[in-house]
Amino acid sequence: AVIVNTLDPLSVKIGEYYAARQRILFQNVIKVGFPPGKTTLTSQEFAALRARIDEQSLPGIQAYALTWAAPFRVECMSITSAFAFGFDPAFCADGCKPTRHNPYFNSPVRLPFAQLGMRPAMAIAATSFERAKELIDRGVESDASFPAGAAYLLSTLEQARNVRAASYRAVEQLFGRQIPVRRLEQDALTDNTDVLFYFTGKANVEGLETLKFLPGAIADHLTSAGGELTSDGGQMSALRWLEAGATGSYGTVV
Repeated sequence: AVIVNTLDPLSVKIGEYYAARQRILFQNVIKVGFPPGKTTLTSQEFAALRARIDEQSLPGIQAYALTWAAPFRVECMSITSAFAFGFDPAFCADGCKPTRHNPYFNSPVRLPFAQLGMRPAMAIAATSFERAKELIDRGVESDASFPAGAAYLLSTLEQARNVRAASYRAVEQLFGRQIPVRRLEQDALTDNTDVLFYFTGKANVEGLETLKFLPGAIADHLTSAGGELTSDGGQMSALRWLEAGATGSYGTVV
């Protein structure tokens, strides 16, 4: 289902275009109205919003697509995880401690609502319709395209954000026969035209304007604030990846 904020003109345009390009049935377009522009909702505000959406969600709906970049947070949770699991502070950790278990992690389940009672959520996030249109078009273009791109795994000098580098060799062993996996010890990737995956550890990533991401490409920079989409917290927003040509990214809001 596509969730549209009728009080946000950009959300309305994004929802209409996404539904048209992805051939979403009209009954799977859910319309709610709430004041736009806030970055964070309280749990009470979210509960009221979620109740209105639940009322309109047909039983066959397995996932949600939100059509805004803000709000991106519900108290200590990202808004996408709050939609997926319901708001629950158990998904928030004080320090490096385990959070509540995510039943969808590493799961073979193909119908998450029917089988697990949860609806994964994503945001079609953009600050202009032109950016959103480009993002949606890349998603459509990537369908069944089997692109011949490469995965770039960068080991950087930012020690706190370079923790994934220890698993890069395992990634290469798992996927190296399917796509080229390039393990690089450098802080930035520049002038590459075949980027399908780009994983790094950097608060702010340079050189994005020199890259060509293939339709469907995923990129991430492992920061504490990458999911703070429209806030300037001193770390790069995940929106910068999408604006540079990636089709998917992610990040934390706390």
